[in-house]
This record gives sequence, structure tokens and C-alpha cells, in this order.
Amino acid sequence: MAETLVKIPDELGIIPIKGGVIFPDQVVPLIIHTQKLAKFVDEILTTNKLAGALTQLNPDIEEPKPNEVFSIGCVIQITKMLRFPDGTIRLLIKGLQRFRVAEFTQNEPYLKAKINVIASTHKKTVALEAMMRNVVTMFQHLVSLAPYLPDEYAAVILNMESANSLVDFVTSTINFDYREKQTLLEKIDPKERFSKLIPMLQKEISILELGAKIRSEVKTELDKGQREFYLREQLKAIQKELGETDEHAREMEELRTKISDAKMPDRANKVALKELDRLAKMPPQAAEYTVSRTYIDWLISLPWSAATQDNLNIKRAQKILDEDHYDLEKVKARILEYLAVKKLKPDSKGTIICFIGPPGVGKTSLGKSIARALGRKFIRISLGGIRDEAEIRGHRRTYVGALPGRIIQSIKNSGTNNPVFMLDEIDKVGTDFRGDPSSALLEVLDPEQNNSFSDHYLEVPFDLSHVMFIATGNVVDPIIPALKDRMEIIELPGYILEEKLEIARKYLIPRQIFENGLKANRMQFTDGAIKSIISDYTKEAGVRNLERRIGSICRKAAKRIAEGKREKVKITEKNLTQFLGPRKIVPEIAAREGQIGVATGLAWTPYGGEILFIESLKTRGKKGLILTGLLGDVMKESCQAALSYLKTKLRRWGIPESELENQELHIHIPSGAIPKDGPSAGLAVIMSLASLIKKESIDPKIAFSGEITLSGRVLPVGGIKEKVIAAKRAGIEKIVLPRENERDLQEIPKHVRAGLSFTFTSKIDQALNKIFPNKKHGVAR
Repeated sequence: MAETLVKIPDELGIIPIKGGVIFPDQVVPLIIHTQKLAKFVDEILTTNKLAGALTQLNPDIEEPKPNEVFSIGCVIQITKMLRFPDGTIRLLIKGLQRFRVAEFTQNEPYLKAKINVIASTHKKTVALEAMMRNVVTMFQHLVSLAPYLPDEYAAVILNMESANSLVDFVTSTINFDYREKQTLLEKIDPKERFSKLIPMLQKEISILELGAKIRSEVKTELDKGQREFYLREQLKAIQKELGETDEHAREMEELRTKISDAKMPDRANKVALKELDRLAKMPPQAAEYTVSRTYIDWLISLPWSAATQDNLNIKRAQKILDEDHYDLEKVKARILEYLAVKKLKPDSKGTIICFIGPPGVGKTSLGKSIARALGRKFIRISLGGIRDEAEIRGHRRTYVGALPGRIIQSIKNSGTNNPVFMLDEIDKVGTDFRGDPSSALLEVLDPEQNNSFSDHYLEVPFDLSHVMFIATGNVVDPIIPALKDRMEIIELPGYILEEKLEIARKYLIPRQIFENGLKANRMQFTDGAIKSIISDYTKEAGVRNLERRIGSICRKAAKRIAEGKREKVKITEKNLTQFLGPRKIVPEIAAREGQIGVATGLAWTPYGGEILFIESLKTRGKKGLILTGLLGDVMKESCQAALSYLKTKLRRWGIPESELENQELHIHIPSGAIPKDGPSAGLAVIMSLASLIKKESIDPKIAFSGEITLSGRVLPVGGIKEKVIAAKRAGIEKIVLPRENERDLQEIPKHVRAGLSFTFTSKIDQALNKIFPNKKHGVAR
């Protein structure tokens, strides 16, 4: 071998190798770029032409230091050298023998180290022979698979008798990672080297076999496709000679006719024809064929020009709205205004209305009535819980199984381009990493933009300006401001007892009698029974539970009639418990009497107005103010402010300040499992504390609502309409409100205000004087 013919010195200059490993007996080219290494090459060419080759740990470093190269490498001999005009030197080197660095003796201008040559002697055993034969077989198989290995290598390897030489040759010729090659170079024992090499060979064979299989399958598919194309072209020519047309051509002509009949806008028509030309050139077996065909079908099936004729008879519309819904005069007036404008100006843009109100007040059914009054189709989608923008705008056609968004899908299903389109639960739209559906709705609900709504799937504009969009929700606050600005908000408050009575008589009872297979002359509800159902078995702003209770009674009546009982079923207050069981709800106002430390407040919730009771108690202790009832931060601060203000009034009331020393004031608001927050309970809290301190009770039929300040002012609050309706429903007789909320009474119908008296105040002291008139409470500031 080469190392026996050349004497290797104990100290050698080092040539760093980037991204490769040199093995003994390997002949490879090497390019020298740096001036320092070029100078080193010139020096050794005049002597023994020997150097040490060490692989760099990081191939990106230009001039590595001793700790940036591996410690085991290969002694090399320069056999040829060519110098190029650009200053680079190209060498042909041959690996001689492995060595280990003892120590580096020089860093500049190039690395130099003392080395220890690694002997390659080994004893040949049966196990080693078996490993060698296995590697030879695997390498020959690899040569047949790898295009980068010459066929001659399969014969060369048969002549190798040394185990180390075999490992070196195989490792140096195969495209292993340089780190794996370095690992094999560093191993001394031949058995260890073979144990590492065999799995590496097996992995490389598996990769190459898989690649060959893939190439074979692709080639087979291409050959099959070319053959089918050739035969299909021949078939076309034969059919043409016979005067016949094939199924594919007939299908294309049908699609072309449908595109013409669809009466699309120019841009959509051009896109459809271009896609059809592309489809005609595809074989039906192609994967893209179905995608393209589905896209054309969507374009054809959309109602680009199909529209229903609006019925603009205002009296008829008024009659239909009155038939379907009781009261709701504001909403009905708005719909009739829309019809009037449409009659005078047919090309007016579509309107976007948003109904906001508690559940069960008829928001969704109102949309159906509007569609019936206009003579339009009605479609509805629920936006509750939608978090993906693609639900509105659709997916792009690059996705597998892509479809248009729910807006375009619903328009297609309606068959017209001017339906009444209800977007239910718009206040419950969510948002996450997939986008913000509320932002996608901005274009849909903007009359200035929706005449060219762009769905990601269609990629052509569709005119939504003729659609009448109606959104519904329970609360306005969650709707983003930009979306809220695009809609006309119409609030639908809850119903009072008298309104529910009329709704039950005119709508709910006839409907439930019909749905349960009964006849109107076989069943009767007295007004007293209906009122009892409303007040004793339901507690809601709407009428859903009321209809369920009526339905329950009708089913029990149907059971009696089905059993053969022929007498007319009459529902009265007295026999109501036979159908619905004992009373479920006891009005708290009726159950309460005037009690010291208790005041009645009014609250607003997404489900309508509610009454709540503020209870105060004084006990010995040092905790100061205790607040319970699951109160939010704002309500807690209102309680703190109320107590602080009242402490300033003790002397005026003739109460010593020591009265509250070493005392705990406990404020509790019942229904402790329900979270409560907001500043509007401040006035009720201060009345409750004043009642406790003055030891005078407050009539429970007087309710309070208003925000308070430490300076003694009473500030306006929201939800007055809902709160007044809740007060009416609960049996309240007098309501104390902030002065600035007086204007809000104009929106409350007279029949709701009937039986209620209102007191308005701008100062806390004014309110205290009216509720506790016996003693002076200070001068209003």
C-alpha cells in the first residue's frame, strides 16, 4: 500500500477540508482558494509533497482554528498541480494513511501539527469475512441503482482483500453526509466500521429503490396518458368521418349553451368561457377536470339576472305584517317606508336593517313576514359561533374540496338575486387565527360596495345590492363599530303582560291548537288563565316559553279528546294546575313587604330588563364594607361611593359618626350565582344604605336606577325602555330615574307607561328627600 512506500514525518502542515472527508487510497481533486494555503502548497511541492487533511466542523468558516477541525484525518500526497489566472490552485491528491493529531504546533500562516499515524493491521476472522461479503453484495446492488456510480465499481470492489480498504472505498464513493463519513474514518476496529457502514448502505439502497419505483410509476402513467391521448385523437377523427360527435364534445356544447342562457355580466361570462375552453382540452380522467367542471357549474347555477317581482302594495304589506305580529309599530313603519321609496325609485339600493332584542320577541319570524309582504324569497343563515372568514367569503380553488362561502351558497339556493337575507345572531360571530368573519361582513353589508362582492372561490364580482339584508342579535356591544355603522339598528324591547296576552290570544293559541290537531271550537282559554300562565309559569322578555306552556296544555287536551272525552276543554285559572302543575314563579315584589335596608333596583341584561333587590345589614365587626352576590368591579365601586357619600350626611341627619364605628356594613344582591356589574345600581344602593342607617323602610314597589358620584350627582344610564318594561311586568308602581333620562320615556309606548309614576332627579339629596321626607338631608348642590 502507499503508506509503506512513503515515509510520513511526525509533523505535517494541515489543509482544512470543507464538507468532505479524505480516505486512504482515495484520489480526489482539491481547490485551494486562500493565499496562505497557496503559499503552504508551494512550500511542500519543493519537499515531500505531503500534508495532513482534516475536515472542518463548520464548512462555512474560511480559515478555521485548531478547535474548528476534527482531530482525525488522512495524510495526503499531492500528485498534480495546476495554477489558474484567478489565483486559485487545483490539486490532485491521494490519501495515504489515517492519523490522529497529537498537538497543534502552529496557527499562522497555516495550521501545523504533530501527528500519530493510525496503523491499519487487523486479524481476518470468519465474522469479518461475512461482513465483507455482505458489504460487497450491497455495494454492487447500490451501483445498479445509483446513477452517479460507474458500473466499473462493481468489479473493482471484488479485488479488495483488506477490510479497512473496503470500508474506505465504499464510504468515499457513496454520497453520505460528511459527518457520517468522518465517523467511519475515526473508527479503528474493522468490525465496528462494518457495523456502522451496513445500516448506512441499507438506508441508501431503500431511498434509491423508492426513487426508482416512483420514476417507474410516473413513466408508466405518462406512457398510458400519451397512449390514451393518441387513441382519443384517432377516435375523434373516425367520428368526424362518420358524422358522429363524442360525449365529451356534446357536454362542452351543452355547457356553452348554459353559459349563454345564464346571462352573466361580461367579466363573469369571459371567465366562464375561458374556463370552458380549458376544460375542453382536458381528458375527463384528469384530476383537474372535476375541479374545473364544478367551478363552471357554480357560475352557471347562480341567479345573475333572475329576480322576483316586488309587490309594492303598501296596504297589503301592512295587512300581512299585522297578521303575523302584534304591535312592533316602529319596525312595521320602517318596512313600509322602504316599500314607499322602492315604489317611487325602483333603482334604489338595498337596505341593511339590524333587529336587536332579547330572545323570543320575534326577530327571526319578522324577517319571514317582511319577505312575504314583499313577495320575495326568504333565506337565513346563523352566524353564531362562526370563526372562519372562509365561511363568508369561501375558499380559494387551490384547496381540495373548495366551495363558495355561505353568502353565495344561500343566494344560489334561493334562485333569485334579490331575496330577503337574514343574518341571524350577528352579535355572536367569533374570531381566531383563521380570520375575522365580522370584517368579511363589512363588504357584504355596505350598499356602496356589495354591488361587486368578491367570493374567493368565484373570483368574479357578484351583485348583492338588490338583496335586502336583515341582521339580528341580542346585544349591540359585541358588534364591531365598523359593522354597526353600516346597519340601521332597530331595537325590539320585551313584552309586558298585556302585550303577551294579545299575542297569545291572536297568534300562539290558534297556532298550537292547529299544530296539535285540535279544533278551535273544542278548546278555550280564558284571559285569566293566559295571564296566570304568563306571570306564574314564565319569566322572560319574549314569548317562547309562553308558547311552550300553551303547547303543553294543548297536548294534554289532545290526549283527553283522543281518549274519547267529548266535552269542550276550557282552561281557567282554577284548573290550570291540572295541566301545568303548581306555580313555577312567585313574583318577588308581591312576596316582599317594606323592610329596613332593602331597596328595589332595575337592571338591563341581553335578555331584557330585570328587577333586583339590594339588601343591607349592619353588624358588629371591623371588616368595614362587605359585598356579596357575585358583583363586578364597577358595581363594587358604586357601593363604595354610596357609603362614602352617606357618611358625609350623618351629622345632618342627627346621627353620630360613632354609629358606624366598629360596624360591618354588608351589602348583598340576591341571585348570587348570576354575575352582576354596571354603575346603574348606584342610586338603589344608596337608598338601601340610607334606609339601614335611618332605620326607615322603603316601599318595595318603588324602583331606582341611576349612576351616582361622590359630589352628589345622579348620572344618566342606559336600557331605560327595557327597565321600565321589566318594572311594569314585576308590578312596580313608581320609578325614580336620572333627570337626563326623562327624554327616553318618549320611546316607551303609552300603554306601558300606564299605571306607572316617574320621578326624575339630578341630585342624590333630592331623591333622599322624596323617599325619606321626614328629615332634612342637606342642601342640593
